Amino acid sequence: MKARGAALLLMLAAACGGGAGSPSTPTSPPAAPTVPVAGACAAIGETVSGSTAIVNGAECSPASSPIVLLNLKDSAGFQAGSCTGTVIAPRAILTAAHCLPASTASILVFPGTGPQQTAASFAPHPSWREANSTAFDVGIVLMPADIGRPPSPLLLSRDGRTGETAVITGWGKDATGLLATLRAGVATLTAVTPLTLQTSFTNTASSVCQGDSGGPILLQEGGVWAVAGVISANSTLFCSFGNNFYANLRHPEISAFILGRVPEAGRR
Repeated sequence: MKARGAALLLMLAAACGGGAGSPSTPTSPPAAPTVPVAGACAAIGETVSGSTAIVNGAECSPASSPIVLLNLKDSAGFQAGSCTGTVIAPRAILTAAHCLPASTASILVFPGTGPQQTAASFAPHPSWREANSTAFDVGIVLMPADIGRPPSPLLLSRDGRTGETAVITGWGKDATGLLATLRAGVATLTAVTPLTLQTSFTNTASSVCQGDSGGPILLQEGGVWAVAGVISANSTLFCSFGNNFYANLRHPEISAFILGRVPEAGRR
């Protein structure tokens, strides 16, 4: 996200256009997720601590997680923001397009342990536009060497289903406002369109926050948690209520963009 993930603060009254229409508002409260919060870290192959996280989530160990922190640098080498990314191939990271503005001169990737690694190149989806922030909000970061984290597969074989339990994870703020800690939470899909997936914050569901942009929303397929979308934005100025929006990887232009740059990405 720009400026420590500030793009999640965009008001999204018209942000879900792009020809696909906005996700519909649920007619009834979303069902409680069927995975407990304490199990959210297991979706990224990690253990859980007892900390409060994301918003209604849990803090995860980053020792071998595919979820990485992206530190954005401007042309003078100063910090220009931070985002989250998902390793989808040994040298490739999936993130949000709005995490890769033209003002970004370089990206340092922190895997959670050890030194940061400098990206070789990065590119947003060519159809992404800031004025329509959730449409095509995906980007790819390529590394000069193996990142050393197990890749997550992409869920391209089916659409997400309204009412389905999802795991959301990122390096953004938790309920106390702390940044740069890997956390995971659970939510329920409340709407699905060709371009976007949607979840809603409740007292039983987690929410994304500043700094989580670019991270994954994971759905289970064949016993494996796979990346179904990319964290894009929140409908409000706050993380403790409202709707969360994710770029839908099943859209043919989005999947073609990703696979065109990362043909070796795993798929479910």
